[in-house]
Amino acid sequence: MHKSGFVNILGNPNVGKSTLMNALVGERLSIINSKAQTTRHRIMGIVNGDDFQIVYSDTPGILEPSYKLQESMMRSVRGAMSDADIILYVTDVTESADAASAGVVGKIAASGIRTILVINKIDLTTPEKLDELVALWHGRLPEARIVPVSAREGFNIGGLFDLVLKDLPEGEPFFPKDTLTDRTMRFFASEIIREKILRYYDKEIPYSVEIAIEEYHEEPAIDRISATIYVARDSQKGIIIGHKGAMLKKVGTAARGELEQFLGKKVFLQMHVKVNDDWRNSDRQLRRFGYEG
Repeated sequence: MHKSGFVNILGNPNVGKSTLMNALVGERLSIINSKAQTTRHRIMGIVNGDDFQIVYSDTPGILEPSYKLQESMMRSVRGAMSDADIILYVTDVTESADAASAGVVGKIAASGIRTILVINKIDLTTPEKLDELVALWHGRLPEARIVPVSAREGFNIGGLFDLVLKDLPEGEPFFPKDTLTDRTMRFFASEIIREKILRYYDKEIPYSVEIAIEEYHEEPAIDRISATIYVARDSQKGIIIGHKGAMLKKVGTAARGELEQFLGKKVFLQMHVKVNDDWRNSDRQLRRFGYEG
């Protein structure tokens, strides 16, 4: 008997969905950052065993869209709701049951899809408050199993994994057994650069930036990568570059270091900054950057 299925991770921004998927997969596939809306794409992480294949999907945080980029992000969330064998709905101890998206929770409850309600960050609360949250969520999603975890600390990740495996339907694997993700190295290179921009810049800058990998050449001892950082306005270009290029160099040094660790080899990284007016509201530009239309 072989089990396989899609286990899709949903929830509001900043509840720790990406940290949870990375913990379940055992690899750093999704950007982790304290800023909201860190995840823009649906990212699959695949866990294989002799008699199972679990295809996890990290998804963007649920929000009311303000521009076409966010509309695309929410389309990927709706897609993850419709094709899931199991839904992991993630909340945390700082988010009350009332603060969660009532519409999405209602759709999950009505979907009939096996659902596990994950209460994350339990290292930040008391047993009494956790019991209150469990009771609240049991009232909102009575059919869901409720699993408290701390993804950052690795607490009860094994218990969650066992429950997922138990609920997984029988079936053949969807991907070759040596596959870790559906994404390419070009994608991960762009995400690593974007993560450094999220880390080193604040306010609107990280949300106005998109990364395009123009060239990616693999050699035995080194990978050579050329990337363009697109911003929405001229003023943002100067902020990204910084005085005498200092900020761009800082981002490049940090990104190159993480890429080398990720790849296990040397990396030559070249970056440029260009203005792409209002790319977040352009269907053509969003398709170019790999977003769903």
